[in-house]
Amino acid sequence: MTKPAQRTFFQRLTRYYAFFTLGFAAFLVSLAVLEKEGMPRVWIGYMFMFATIVLYASIGLVSRTSNVSEYYVAGRRVPALYNGMATAADWISAASFISLAGSLYLHGFDGLAYVMGWTGGYCLVALLIAPYLRKFGQYTIPDFLAARYGGAQGGRAVRLFAVTATIVVSFTYVVAQIYAVGLIASRFTGVDFSVGIFLGLASILVCSFLGGMRAITWTQVAQYIIILAAFLIPAMWLSAKHSDNPIPQVAYGKLLPQLSAREAALMNDDKEAQVRAIFCTRADDYQRRLDGLPYSWETGRASLQHYLDNVRLRNASLLEIRNAERALIAYPKNADDAVAIWTALRDENVARSRRITPHAAPFPGATAEESDIKRNNFLALALCMMLGTAALPHILMRSYTTPSVDQARVSVFWTLFFILLIYLTIPALAVLVKYDVYTALVGSDFAHLPTWVSYWANVDRANPLISIADVNGDGIVQLAEIAIDGDVLVLATPEIAGLPYVISGLVAAGGLAAALSTADGLLLAISNALSHDVYYKIVDPKASTQKRVTISKLILLGVAFVAAYSASTKPGDILSLVGAAFSLAASTLFPALVVGVFWRRANGYGALAGMATGFLVCQFYMLHTNPVLGGSAADQWFHIAPISAAVFGVPAGLLALIVVSLLTPPPDARSVALVDYVRRPE
Repeated sequence: MTKPAQRTFFQRLTRYYAFFTLGFAAFLVSLAVLEKEGMPRVWIGYMFMFATIVLYASIGLVSRTSNVSEYYVAGRRVPALYNGMATAADWISAASFISLAGSLYLHGFDGLAYVMGWTGGYCLVALLIAPYLRKFGQYTIPDFLAARYGGAQGGRAVRLFAVTATIVVSFTYVVAQIYAVGLIASRFTGVDFSVGIFLGLASILVCSFLGGMRAITWTQVAQYIIILAAFLIPAMWLSAKHSDNPIPQVAYGKLLPQLSAREAALMNDDKEAQVRAIFCTRADDYQRRLDGLPYSWETGRASLQHYLDNVRLRNASLLEIRNAERALIAYPKNADDAVAIWTALRDENVARSRRITPHAAPFPGATAEESDIKRNNFLALALCMMLGTAALPHILMRSYTTPSVDQARVSVFWTLFFILLIYLTIPALAVLVKYDVYTALVGSDFAHLPTWVSYWANVDRANPLISIADVNGDGIVQLAEIAIDGDVLVLATPEIAGLPYVISGLVAAGGLAAALSTADGLLLAISNALSHDVYYKIVDPKASTQKRVTISKLILLGVAFVAAYSASTKPGDILSLVGAAFSLAASTLFPALVVGVFWRRANGYGALAGMATGFLVCQFYMLHTNPVLGGSAADQWFHIAPISAAVFGVPAGLLALIVVSLLTPPPDARSVALVDYVRRPE
């Protein structure tokens, strides 16, 4: 595309998205008027869901294509600014939009590790990887690794290993996004969580199935506009409410001292101390039961069975009998179950019995050693998020979609700019919501709890996202009696702030856009890896372009349904799944990508050894130290949490790559020439 043609294309896009923004604003105003006129809330939720799916499906329909270049890399003609917006939407996943503010709310300063790591990761992308991938000019990450490390067999082994890594990383990541889709859809339409997952999945498939990267790119630009509005409006409202300043990033500093004063008052509150003492007693009781196993399990079960027989014999009320039956059903099935359940309950009660952690205190700990451990974990997590960002296949794929290397660099600048608009607001939002909860909800009467508490508590009754129970029986809400899941904080913010319900719908649409935009990119990365790198490059190199695109679409469909099924089983919280994906990406792909660009002596044997070693070390550490996966926290190395497994995986992979490369024959002239080519300035 010539420069005048690029300019005309850019102007046309600007005109389209200006109309879209105006139309979206008119849609919000219309719903606000309808709400004021008495439209039921559930209908507002339905309209947001319907409008979202129709919008994304329409873009997918208009952008449908069977052209290989358009399907895989959007025709390599996306202007830098719009590629930056699309990449930012691709990047701002459910973890950033929904969970990050919740993590900062729950963990205070320590949650900033994600913000620093993810932002810093884009600097690595701009400096070390994106321009070189664009100059290489193919379709996928395995494409680059196979060409760079190709030996006599054309890099087939390297390509297959890179495909495997791409699938494992992207699949782990996409499950978290689809989980978020189900969460939002079930809350705002009232459908079951599992149904909500497949409802949201419909809009993903219509978009990516029809138009591949082209449809996804133009959808992601629209999604970024929705994400920005959905995140900034509640934050600005809360900021104006608590500080008379609508700019949350500025009001944040003014509000922190007030929050610290409130925390100090709650620390010295007798009622708070009473509730925490009750949780401490409960934790001691679970510890005694664990110490007394298996006798404690047998006597507990016998006691419940005796109570059930007793209420039946004395013809107690039906409600009493049902409660006794439920208590017996919920009791651990055997002594092994009792160990897992009672340990989790003991830990939960121990956590809730602890004193308040000051929000602004870095690395708070009861002892110097505990503070050191928290500081080390903070640094390890930030490093893993940085390296993981620079190795995520669905993000790096976007380097191929710009018209030139120069535009690829400019695109990364715009990506950082658009991400920072959100990331600078997240810490402020966490403080604003925390201050609101600490001053408005804490100390209120249990008989007059706000309605949003029961709404969110009923979204998932097995594992309530919000729980407020009168533990000490005084009828007044204490801070320790509130349990909020980090995944729900942003979605509940409009209701916490007392905003109209239409803003709740807007935030849900923003969360949905964040989850769907990332899910689209991840599903495309998986299907491209299988259809292009496995089917076309290895199985059938003579396949027609039409056949290649059709195969890719079918694979995308299959992967989407498998991912949706996995998400419906609720394998973990959003941030944990995303963190695991980052550690795996960093350990497996980062050394091979960066060394492949900057060290001519690296060869295929070294790349294979590096990727395999990094992956195995990372995987071993996660399985060995994560209690959810059957490991034990007592086995951690240097007390580093399993989510930061890449701090061990990356050095191990890097070392293996260098040592094996030096012990085996040097790469052929073609590989060395490729390194010189991608590094030569245009």
